[in-house]
Amino acid sequence: MKVKVLASGSKGNCTYIETKKSKILIDIGITYQHLASELSNLDRTPKDLDAILITHTHSDHIKGLQGLIRKTNLPVYVSEKMMTELQEKIPVTVCRYLEEHFFLNDIEVEIMHTSHDVDSVGYILSNEEASIVYVTDTGYINRRYLNRMKNKDLYIMESNHDEKMLMNGPYPFILKQRVLSDKGHLSNHTAAKYLQEIVGEKTKYIILAHISENNNTEELAFQTTKEVLEENHIDKPIIVAKQHESLETIEV
Repeated sequence: MKVKVLASGSKGNCTYIETKKSKILIDIGITYQHLASELSNLDRTPKDLDAILITHTHSDHIKGLQGLIRKTNLPVYVSEKMMTELQEKIPVTVCRYLEEHFFLNDIEVEIMHTSHDVDSVGYILSNEEASIVYVTDTGYINRRYLNRMKNKDLYIMESNHDEKMLMNGPYPFILKQRVLSDKGHLSNHTAAKYLQEIVGEKTKYIILAHISENNNTEELAFQTTKEVLEENHIDKPIIVAKQHESLETIEV
């Protein structure tokens, strides 16, 4: 299973995943031209894609969706409430309802309901080769999912903000409250505490995602996670996803 984070942050999010039988995206918060350019580096085109999984309908996760569907007519996996919000942007005929558990060719998909927005979700993706957890844009992770999330090969986990930077930063107080609330984002420390519970022997990589440009730094996110994991004798490679630069392809 190959994974490439194409963009991650408040200005746009998109991750490409490829298996022997599937090529999919999680979110499309970048332009069609940006996507096509990134895929060309992998000798792929947007028309090679099999499907798109959407986490929620905020613009940094769907702003490239309309253009992509206009050019490819790909199936888009969304909840019923997401589809209601998207029906003026894309044809209903391309929408497929998310189920709690389903298959995309050789990829087994499980959804995790998150707290950020109406029907926002995260994903557990598995096949015979590997398993991935993808969780961004949530104020917390419901503990009923933690057992299902344990000991996966790759974690793409939100590490949005440093709480001190957020509280001392330029955001209005009401926005600070939103970020810190259940409907907000995971802080560096909270994300690290979840990771210490779920990372296992199989785990090959951790990717910290959706880093705030105003309330965090790559160094803080990395160091906080590293310290919490080391306190629990966990030593795994940690990579920080970027807003304006795609990561190298990771194979798990």
